[in-house]
Amino acid sequence: MSQDSMIRAATVAGWVWLGMFGVALAQQTASWQLRDHLPIEQFTLQAHRGAGELSEENTLEAFELGWSLNCIPEADVRTTKDGVIVAFHDANFARVAKDVTPELAKQGVKDLTLDQLRQLDVGSWKGSDFENRQTPTLAEVFALMRKDRSRRLYLDWKDADLPQLAALVKKEDVESQVIFASTLYPKLQEWMRLSPHSQTLLWMRGDDAKLEKRFDELRATDFADVTQLQIHVHLTKPADQVKRTDINPFKETDAFLIARGEELRKRGILYQTLPYGGASEVIYLKLLDLGFMSFATDHPHITWNAVNEHYAE
Repeated sequence: MSQDSMIRAATVAGWVWLGMFGVALAQQTASWQLRDHLPIEQFTLQAHRGAGELSEENTLEAFELGWSLNCIPEADVRTTKDGVIVAFHDANFARVAKDVTPELAKQGVKDLTLDQLRQLDVGSWKGSDFENRQTPTLAEVFALMRKDRSRRLYLDWKDADLPQLAALVKKEDVESQVIFASTLYPKLQEWMRLSPHSQTLLWMRGDDAKLEKRFDELRATDFADVTQLQIHVHLTKPADQVKRTDINPFKETDAFLIARGEELRKRGILYQTLPYGGASEVIYLKLLDLGFMSFATDHPHITWNAVNEHYAE
């Protein structure tokens, strides 16, 4: 074979390879485009635990910041020893409470009365700008929501009596503004019987096989009582190394994530994700390419930048 023939053959082989790569890439990108179907004004961005990494978590100040960033804050729901429902994430005080004794660090919201809980500084762990922040009651959070009916709130169930929680939501007149969230499907079903005018979010994580089992459970009930569904995705490499054109940059495969989005959209269920392993605009753009319709995020600014870029395209 002459040198020219070898060059032509190599060139053809290169184009064939690029064509095959292009087909493979296209197969890993959802044909459905969010910006063609949902106005950006209706895009839902959940601010994890209030305002993500921009603030301490689960305080009135964090929720106010989340709302100011055009997000729906998430509150973690627990009950004090004297039966008051509050916003607090952890099962104990070791991480977020300042200057607690080793014994108290092992205890949690259920072991303290509201007055005792109010004595704990749950903001200083984040920095000096957040000193002396207190754990709020959900009634206090709901009062802020009544002042602005555009404000909504995710209620991530941790430890609370559902009839008591539903009664509080109705008493405070915020039923249509809350989204009840849990990884336990029966809890969502119970909640919808108690509060039929609110919404729900079922969140889940695992590899493709585990997630498929969760979906089988939902298919058996025709996805009853689920209005939003969130899948946690996990990066397989550092965030700064991820490219938008990467195939399968998450432990959960592109093909699986695309297929689940198509299935949920046919049922009118909002398809949300929470990525773990780092954050960049490219990561959120990649997830939008896979067909996700909403994000939960610890990085509201980065996420909104990516969403705006996606819509600008």
